[in-house]
Amino acid sequence: MWLVFMGLVVALLAFDLGVLHKDDHEIGVAESLKLSVMYLSLGFLFAGFIYWQMDSEATAQYLTAFVVEKTLAMDNIFLIAMIFAFFSIPREYQHRVLFWGILGVIILRGIMIGLGATIVEQYNWVLYIFAVFLILTGIKMLFMADKEQKIEENGLIRFLKRHLNVTNELHGNRFVIRKQDPSTGKLRRYATPLLLALIMIEIADLVFAVDSVPAVFTITTDPYIVYTSNIFAILGLRALYFALDAILHRFAYLKYALSVLLVFIGSKIFIAWAMGWEKFPPEWSLSITFVILGAGVVYSLWRTGSKQQT
Repeated sequence: MWLVFMGLVVALLAFDLGVLHKDDHEIGVAESLKLSVMYLSLGFLFAGFIYWQMDSEATAQYLTAFVVEKTLAMDNIFLIAMIFAFFSIPREYQHRVLFWGILGVIILRGIMIGLGATIVEQYNWVLYIFAVFLILTGIKMLFMADKEQKIEENGLIRFLKRHLNVTNELHGNRFVIRKQDPSTGKLRRYATPLLLALIMIEIADLVFAVDSVPAVFTITTDPYIVYTSNIFAILGLRALYFALDAILHRFAYLKYALSVLLVFIGSKIFIAWAMGWEKFPPEWSLSITFVILGAGVVYSLWRTGSKQQT
């Protein structure tokens, strides 16, 4: 099962970079929508493979985890848009940054999930810590949803510019260049804004993983389901970004639904304990997740649509 999954991921990445985006170009809405549908369909079709190899309970857990990861990634998309705008990255180079960013994420998430699975297997009570953390995070998000994030105030950007030789301008699609140092006359390596954007996106995903990985572990502790749901959700993140970039403002209120979702996911383990269940029913979890997210999407579209009319 691991070989099938990894083979599929490698094939998708090779097809994406070697065929679809062999040359840098601006990805339009039509292309990004087609890619989004393709990745979304593959994510849901993989549930059929899990049902074939495992059972209906594992399938419901995978689908819940996949939907949760996909929607939590929406917050990541907002931040990616801000990073690209701050560094003035043209659309034709954004896919290159996101491709290498996703590659890094696949490795980093694998390490985090591997460590998490080992800890949970040895110390099952850690799940209750994850649950409390998610509830507190959801409550914090609920009160912080209206506050605007300012990339220019980020300490990491100041740190990178202070410790790296950075060019003020882009040099095509290159992350690093060699050019003459004005003070010494010697050739030195310089990072371009493209590399800074890539580093910021990688760090942003690590921050989001602190929320999303524990969220999936409270749904299931099976490393295969945790990792596959994470990666399938992330693989389509680039296409989803290009599809939603122009209409992100229409989902301004989705953050409130994400906050409620985190509180719900965190509380499931306590509800199951209080009711004397072995675990919260996966089918209920999937249904409630869809209801919360559906309500968030509908409310966002209604509120932003009414504001446009006025």
